[in-house]
Amino acid sequence: MQPSNNTFQSFFQRFLKKESASGILLMIAAISAIIIANTPLNNIYDDLLEVPVEVRVGALHIAKPLILWINDGLMAIFFFLIGLELKRELIEGELSEPKKIILPACAAIGGMLIPALIYASLNLNDPAALRGWAIPAATDIAFALGILAVFGKRVPVALKIFLVSLAIMDDMGAIVIIAIFYTSELSTTSLLIAAVSLIVLAIFNNRNVRSITPYILVGIILWIAVLKSGVHATLAGVLLAFFIPLKTNSKHERSLAKNLEHDLHGSVSYVIIPTFAFANAGVPLDGLSINTLLEPIPLGIIMGLFFGKQIGIMLFSFIAIKLGIASLPDEINWKQLYGVSLLCGVGFTMSLFIGSLAFEQGGTEATLMNDRLGILIGSTISAITGYFYLNKVLPK
Repeated sequence: MQPSNNTFQSFFQRFLKKESASGILLMIAAISAIIIANTPLNNIYDDLLEVPVEVRVGALHIAKPLILWINDGLMAIFFFLIGLELKRELIEGELSEPKKIILPACAAIGGMLIPALIYASLNLNDPAALRGWAIPAATDIAFALGILAVFGKRVPVALKIFLVSLAIMDDMGAIVIIAIFYTSELSTTSLLIAAVSLIVLAIFNNRNVRSITPYILVGIILWIAVLKSGVHATLAGVLLAFFIPLKTNSKHERSLAKNLEHDLHGSVSYVIIPTFAFANAGVPLDGLSINTLLEPIPLGIIMGLFFGKQIGIMLFSFIAIKLGIASLPDEINWKQLYGVSLLCGVGFTMSLFIGSLAFEQGGTEATLMNDRLGILIGSTISAITGYFYLNKVLPK
């Protein structure tokens, strides 16, 4: 029996070391949710997500169903990790060199603008549906990189850097969109508390406080204040990340920001994101027909993710290169760039998240289901097409 356990443990460890592991777990979580939502277990699934969870400390009272704790709480940690990665890339990484960021920046702008325009054009006559215009503008970096990682050493380093840079720019755009367009009525008191929290974090950073505890305590206060302010709570994670020290006193020492990024990566990739996918991907397929897919919301999302992403990324990249403000890296060609543009149509996690923000207030159950259906189909088509196309054009 012991050798069998050791064999399984060894396989599990090797699996987690694969770059594609997080994408595979994400896919398993999504498929599991869809299967459960279409079996007699669907009532248990729905009841689980609606379990009320309350936290009360004196006058402070937070009461939400479990799914909102996942979307507002766990996803704040996900955005915290994104913030840490953004800060490192902007200060020390690929995004710190202006020449290297122009091409992925232009591609990211096109990859957000064209899908949004396609969705909006199909939903102009419905103000409620129009709130979802940003859904197809997002890219799921875990899924896209997971598919690219399947090809191993066949992928040129420059192509992977381009995809990572584009996805990071895409995340920055999504953060701005959430902050500006998906904010409800604002609470002045909560915003003042959030502002004071940021000042305290700035003092910690300026004095190079190296202990994580003060940042966590103030970060919790910041998260609660942002949650109560009307701005989406996940943005607290990004704000907190920008104040975590990246500098060190010694070249041989790793900064607090890098330590946190390293420590959180596994939890976010293998627990938080699959949990979010499982909680949000359960779409009942009974009554599904071609007519359902041709409704403006799912059709706008599918067209935006599959056609909008590739058109926007390729068009804006071509214009940037023709204008001479950017250049195509020597290691990659237009065919490979097009393959990556297909993968960027996998919006999954970020699209589901933006969809929940767009339709959680005032949206009907049918609207939410159509939204998720469009995301799942558009992302799946993009993933399959991108995989087979890249398999054909990448070096053997």
